[in-house]
Amino acid sequence: MNNIKISVKNLNIYYGNFLALKDITLDIPEKSITAIIGPSGCGKSTFLRALNRMNELLPNVRTEGKVLLDGQNIYEPNIDLVTLRRKVGMVFQRPNPFPKSIFENVAFGLRIQGIKDKEQIEEIVELSLRRAALWDEVKNKLHKSALELSGGQQQRLCIARVLAVQPEVILMDEPASALDPIATLRIEDLMRELKEEYTIVIVTHNMQQAARVSDFTAFFLTDENRAGMLIEYGNTSEIFTMPRDPRTEGYITGRYG
Repeated sequence: MNNIKISVKNLNIYYGNFLALKDITLDIPEKSITAIIGPSGCGKSTFLRALNRMNELLPNVRTEGKVLLDGQNIYEPNIDLVTLRRKVGMVFQRPNPFPKSIFENVAFGLRIQGIKDKEQIEEIVELSLRRAALWDEVKNKLHKSALELSGGQQQRLCIARVLAVQPEVILMDEPASALDPIATLRIEDLMRELKEEYTIVIVTHNMQQAARVSDFTAFFLTDENRAGMLIEYGNTSEIFTMPRDPRTEGYITGRYG
């Protein structure tokens, strides 16, 4: 197993008085793809957002437990959230390019970081678009609106935007659910390439996708009070072929969920 990049210990998340995630403990290896699967409403996206404290943008959220990134608890009070979210970037379910040019979408985070060198920005924008497998499609129209791109291209642009600020972890919340099958496969191929350099955590409803792209899979389910729990976590091949828990098998074979 790779070195552990993120270690989650006894994580509980409340929305007001409602316990949404209950006592989640798992380790996420670096430079690998970890898939979070489970039926709707079991806290998958809440878990993902806990890994870079995005839940705090919602009202009345309380988090207990620890999330260690390279051994440091990101919930310590002195953690700089801007730095954290640069290290742990997020790609959302629906592509959300800014209403700016393709170039400026990728350069945006660099400008926020205070990088002013024009050549450096151009270099990083090109590299990020290449890494997101988009450069050849857009290199002659960098100054056109990002909103003119197809859905699949927009999603790869959003990945390039995350890559530009040099993250260590990329969180993906159903990154292909709004895309057609061909665009979905492009995103999956891209994820496999990116895991050579980055730690990727993906939430997906698509069981075949989890089986195809991930190295590790965590299966979440709700208890009788609708709190999300971790039922089983391990190598993807084992989870899909020899699950230890009958509830995992029931979900994977489509008996419920």
